[in-house]
Amino acid sequence: MNKRGHVLNAILLSIGLGYLLEPAGDLRTFETIITIGVPVALGALFPDVDTAFGRHRKTLHNLPILVGFLAFPAFFGNLEYVWIGILTHYALDVAGSKRGIALFYPVWKREFGLPTGVAVSSKRADLVTVLVTALELALAAVIIYELPRRGFEVGRQAVGI
Repeated sequence: MNKRGHVLNAILLSIGLGYLLEPAGDLRTFETIITIGVPVALGALFPDVDTAFGRHRKTLHNLPILVGFLAFPAFFGNLEYVWIGILTHYALDVAGSKRGIALFYPVWKREFGLPTGVAVSSKRADLVTVLVTALELALAAVIIYELPRRGFEVGRQAVGI
């Protein structure tokens, strides 16, 4: 995907996550959208910095970079949501573009992608971006609402309640 697709993904994802976390549609919802949206947008654009140096879709498009941003808040106390932008950037490049990304770079240079992708210049790129974002939000809804409930039920059954 191109920069436009990653920004579109970040904006739609931030709005969707804001409503998933604060569904009332009031001031708290919009505060949540902004709180999540700015770092998610920064994270969504960060991997493409490798167009200025290194090898694009390799140098900053890999799991070690994602792990670094996941660990960053534990050490420095900020950038809590940047990893979401990076992860969704990867998802969009894997599922939305023909080329894919080198997830295990620098150990393994092979690029991974799904056959669902389109060329970056395709007229369908925005549609694919919206579809991938919808799938990401569906997964987020399952994680936010269903996983805790199901985990509680499994725990309750394990102890015989």
